Amino acid sequence: MKLSKYLLPTLREVPSEAEIPSHQLMLRAGLIRKLASGVYSYLPLGLKALKKIEGIVRDSMDSHDAQELLMSAVLPKEYFETSGRWEVFGPEMFRLRDRAQREFCLGPTHEEIFTDTVKNTIKSYKQLPITLYQIQTKYRDERRPRFGVIRSREFVMKDAYSFDKDEQGLDVSYQNMYDAYKEAFDKMGLEYLIVDADSGAMGGSGSQEFMVKSDVGEDTIAYCRCGFCSNIEKAGCVAEDNNNSANELEMEKIYTPNSRTIEELTQFLNTDAKSFAKTLLYNSDGKIVAVMVRGDREVNETKLANYLGSINLELASPEEVVETTKAAVGFAGPVGLEVDVLVDAEVALMKNFVVGANETKYHYKNVNINKDFTPTVVGDFRNIEIGDICPKCKSEKIDTCQGIEVGHIFKLGTKYTDSMDCTYLDENGKEKTPIMGCYGIGVSRCMAAIIEQYADESGIVWPVSVAPFHVIVVPVNTKNEEQNQLAEEIYSKLKSAGIDVLLDDRNERAGVKFKDADLIGIPVRINVGKGAADRQVEFILRKGLELSEMSADEAIERAIAFIGENK
Repeated sequence: MKLSKYLLPTLREVPSEAEIPSHQLMLRAGLIRKLASGVYSYLPLGLKALKKIEGIVRDSMDSHDAQELLMSAVLPKEYFETSGRWEVFGPEMFRLRDRAQREFCLGPTHEEIFTDTVKNTIKSYKQLPITLYQIQTKYRDERRPRFGVIRSREFVMKDAYSFDKDEQGLDVSYQNMYDAYKEAFDKMGLEYLIVDADSGAMGGSGSQEFMVKSDVGEDTIAYCRCGFCSNIEKAGCVAEDNNNSANELEMEKIYTPNSRTIEELTQFLNTDAKSFAKTLLYNSDGKIVAVMVRGDREVNETKLANYLGSINLELASPEEVVETTKAAVGFAGPVGLEVDVLVDAEVALMKNFVVGANETKYHYKNVNINKDFTPTVVGDFRNIEIGDICPKCKSEKIDTCQGIEVGHIFKLGTKYTDSMDCTYLDENGKEKTPIMGCYGIGVSRCMAAIIEQYADESGIVWPVSVAPFHVIVVPVNTKNEEQNQLAEEIYSKLKSAGIDVLLDDRNERAGVKFKDADLIGIPVRINVGKGAADRQVEFILRKGLELSEMSADEAIERAIAFIGENK
């Protein structure tokens, strides 16, 4: 492709809307353009890279005996009603009606549709196991789209679903997809962690995420030297026993003016946050509940929502807090509170702690569970943190890092096959329910993750396997006929060798061409300049911008060899 005919609108300035490197570079390098919040168009260079990633995913799936098909993105309401998920997705689901007022949604995921397909096509145990997949656009009305294509409202996803006769078969299918994912992410050049994860609205038992370490990742990963690795949404916590041997004292109300937060209370009472148990009120599907964690801890809303079975869970509004506690915000406590009180296991081990008194400007001290109030339930409702005891080895300390989720695999069991009455006939002619697995890769998110992981101060640095073009040939001065002819010759020979090559034949200054080449991140650049008369060129590897001078023939051979070795 010749760049003079290619739609490549690069930008010199960083767009103000872009917060992170991948978003900035995808806009600056002309990969995408914004249509609306969380909605993007892919321009030619971006689409070419996206297709390379799709190809890697497709090859990995096909080589592990998965079969590709393509489902509609417009899905009838009744399929989600049958599974019970029409309401579970809540406001994230794009809903619409046709002219006959029949309700549909734009597909956020396709468990129900694949299950229905299998229900109507698979009749015998002889047709199992089977794994089906598609690469398609998904739609979710994110409350807060951000970071470009990392959290958007429209995104390209590979979703696959396995159907097996029994749990042992599911284990095999799950491992097969696990291996396929490793193969795909390795081919993309991504460095990743495989972490235990929460299944969320998808349901099921076993669940693992493939995470790319990144400072801009929205997920927090807890890990230990023993090999434990988990998303903090899922990570269990070991309760820390601080003062279990202390004698229980009598509860006492204390005046605490201007002390609404834990920080203000620690200063006012001259103690530390571990002496407090904070009470937070949540609205779970219209019902107010209270959750208690130690003063220096944070509530894990995923664990809380899973326990409550919440469809919509959010912090109670100030008005709801005042109505429930009869006090200003900042003074909530469990004593006398007439709602369910969920207590984190760590708080259950505390004695003589401080809580809000449900009275403005007052707290209670020397509060003890089962003496001064009785919890509805004691459980694990907090986030794991740096320095906590590892829940696996029970000896080492936890560390954390941020990550971008690029893949997620689930063991679904019979959640969907049961609800949708999907069965097959076994060896004895009896009806049985297939066991399902679900496997997703965020294809468009992978592009952003690759850019985040490889970019430098000059722009994108594509791994060869996903680069939209492999080589860019740059005649330094297009008014020089010798340079043009040699550049055309190199371009033609690389094309004939099957190399994806771009020729920058624009009538632009050399500096502009070089900056654009670095910005768009093509792995190999061949500059054709003053040495063209002697067939001498510059050979530059984008990673590290390593430059060597050599003959044009040697540059062609080296480019072909480099692409072949790294493709």
